[in-house]
Amino acid sequence: MDIPTDVRVYCTDGYCGRSTRVVLKPKTEEITHLVVKEKDPPHEELLIPVSVVTVTTPDSINLSLTRGELDQQQPFLETEYVKLDIPRYAGGMYSMAGEVYRESEVIPVKRESTPEGELALRRGARVEATDGHVGRVDELLMDSQNDHISHLILREGHLWGQREVSIPVSEIKRIDKDTVYLNIDKREIEALPAAPVHRKAH
Repeated sequence: MDIPTDVRVYCTDGYCGRSTRVVLKPKTEEITHLVVKEKDPPHEELLIPVSVVTVTTPDSINLSLTRGELDQQQPFLETEYVKLDIPRYAGGMYSMAGEVYRESEVIPVKRESTPEGELALRRGARVEATDGHVGRVDELLMDSQNDHISHLILREGHLWGQREVSIPVSEIKRIDKDTVYLNIDKREIEALPAAPVHRKAH
């Protein structure tokens, strides 16, 4: 089953949001979750197991959840409150010029709540070879036998003109903050074959 990104998502009782990412296990290339951004404010992104996906097309995803059940799913971005010690300059009649004291502040930090050992990937993510930037993810190529991601397709208009380049998932070193880091350099990427003709678009 294809899990397209940046498409409309429907619950059993109507349109409920858009898909923003897929979450996969790098070692097996298996998709475990998708991330859905709710259509209603505050437009929270939620982590949805692929087991509730019933039907997909290149333009939409149907879930077996109601919109109320969707609301109960785990947030993709969780807020953590971090206490910082920030130096401040005291002012007014209570201090001498230039005197410094420390004041504790708590700030909210957003963190992805992907399961341990799994990575979130979106269309348009930046791709970095070992020697620099090479393009952005245009599609995720699926293996029709097991529905695992097998390749990343680099967006057209990168270093190699209009030729689409397919990067084996096995060459991904890590994914960090919407950037895919590869184990190979630009010369090795240039030597890769063009993207297969028969592929499932995402």
